[in-house]
Amino acid sequence: MATTFGIEEEFLLLDPATLTPVEGAAQAVAELDDGRSDGTVAREFLCSQIEYATPVCTSASEARDALLDFRSRLGRWAAEAGAIAAGTGTSPAGRLPTTISSGERYAQISHEVTALVGEHHIGGLHVHVGIDREAGLLASNALRGWLPVLLALSGNSPLWNGDDTGYDSWRAIHSRRWTTYGIPPVFRDLEDYDATAAALVGIGATTDPRAINWNLRLSTRFPTLEVRVCDAQLDAESAVGLALVIRALVDSVRESGATGVQDRAPWDAALWHAARHGLGGTLAHPDTGRLAPAGDVLRALRERIALHLHGDEVRAVEGLLGRRLTGAGAQRAAHRTGIPALAGLYREQLVR
Repeated sequence: MATTFGIEEEFLLLDPATLTPVEGAAQAVAELDDGRSDGTVAREFLCSQIEYATPVCTSASEARDALLDFRSRLGRWAAEAGAIAAGTGTSPAGRLPTTISSGERYAQISHEVTALVGEHHIGGLHVHVGIDREAGLLASNALRGWLPVLLALSGNSPLWNGDDTGYDSWRAIHSRRWTTYGIPPVFRDLEDYDATAAALVGIGATTDPRAINWNLRLSTRFPTLEVRVCDAQLDAESAVGLALVIRALVDSVRESGATGVQDRAPWDAALWHAARHGLGGTLAHPDTGRLAPAGDVLRALRERIALHLHGDEVRAVEGLLGRRLTGAGAQRAAHRTGIPALAGLYREQLVR
């Protein structure tokens, strides 16, 4: 039986002429969360952000159909509302407006993080893989070294305040400033994990266990391991490819039982390196923690997951690993031409 998975995608709502954020989330959710399709639509932290979560999936085609159905509906709503819905890790034009969504939890977090609120125009892709907590903890320990690789593959946020930041994932750099972020610790067992999570509640902006922002965590709502390292994606096909890679990595751990933990390897620095350079140079190799050519690391990834991909999953993953441009590269190319080209990229890729 295939391992189940689900995808959560965050989208930014932008003005078509300036690509600054627009506050249309409440209207979008009211229109799109109408029971006509599977999955759920929800508000996010800011009123210019929304999130879509697929139903539980077992195949690439199920995930692809769910994402494309929602993205098509979102694109039509945005066009009628005079906005652009963008699958991007950062707002390309910066920080206005900054109204947070209603609710006590968001208000509490906003009060704690203060000036960070105005720069939270970021979007991520979160993948849930169905697994029990004990096996999920082993997978979390084993997959820590693969997080920089996943970030490099998903880099899609090079722009901020109208400029090219020089980073493939500026979103990842923004996220480092929150109370928790990045590579989680190695945990001895579930008791150790739960004690660590409980100790974090109340510190900084960690209002509850759901506010722990490690790039890998056991879900507090579902029997899943949640991988949160990836930028939001321009197109649905890239999102599906990333989800399949992540599921295959989890399956590889579950089948082998090996932890593969390099506890003292510089994974947090490797995550920064991946945010800066993407696939354009070197990456920390998950087996050693040492820098290696990105092509060598991708070959190691292919070898690791090959036995855990089936049917059209192979084509979807190869499409991701072999693409000419990551999202960051595509955004840079459009940005050099101007705002209309970048706006066109967001519109066109939304339904691909």
